[in-house]
Amino acid sequence: MPIAASHSLSRRLSSLIGSDQAVSNLQRYFGAGAQHEVAPFRGSRFEHLAGGGDRPAVANTVTADDLIAVQTLSVRIPAQAALDLLEGDLGVRLSKLLSSVRLDIDMVEAEATDLADGSPAHTAWHLLRGQPGIGWVTAGKLLARKRPRLVPVYDQVVRCVLGRPKSFWLDVRAALRSDNWALHHQLTALRQAAELPETVSVLRICDVVLWMHHRTDHVQKNCSGP
Repeated sequence: MPIAASHSLSRRLSSLIGSDQAVSNLQRYFGAGAQHEVAPFRGSRFEHLAGGGDRPAVANTVTADDLIAVQTLSVRIPAQAALDLLEGDLGVRLSKLLSSVRLDIDMVEAEATDLADGSPAHTAWHLLRGQPGIGWVTAGKLLARKRPRLVPVYDQVVRCVLGRPKSFWLDVRAALRSDNWALHHQLTALRQAAELPETVSVLRICDVVLWMHHRTDHVQKNCSGP
């Protein structure tokens, strides 16, 4: 990613994350802090359901809990693909790829080769996306459930508010690493300010802030983002 483009995305992210509504939006979404008596969004269970998709016992295997977790983010994996992930060859192939995707690092710590075309993570995304009824959004959300620190949730709302970056994973990684990880540290501080546990990854903090900021405007016809 060109340096100028990286700085542009970093500035855009920093502006949104630093908005006056960021903390309250996070607390509203997760039912935390000042919003603890308000019913949280269903997506607040995405990373925590059944102990998380990256817990050691299941980190490289898609489980029924993972399939339910992605439904909290308003997507559904078709029955045939779900069965194949749980009991068939698709699950075996994905498990083999996941075993080569690190789960002990944040995106900001990853090498570009961990996320680029041809990497196990990117190959896993392509494998999922190639299944009938699984698009790019659903594929990404399932991988984010399995590797929440490394792979971000990404959908049409976030893509729109960020101006449709060309290579989202690598672009966000570059933005997080710029200026001595300034954006990463800003997100960590935001998580603390919203009184959220560290089990909510920095990437998820970023996703929720962006989604909450733009979700209402996005439903308007012909929304084209900023």
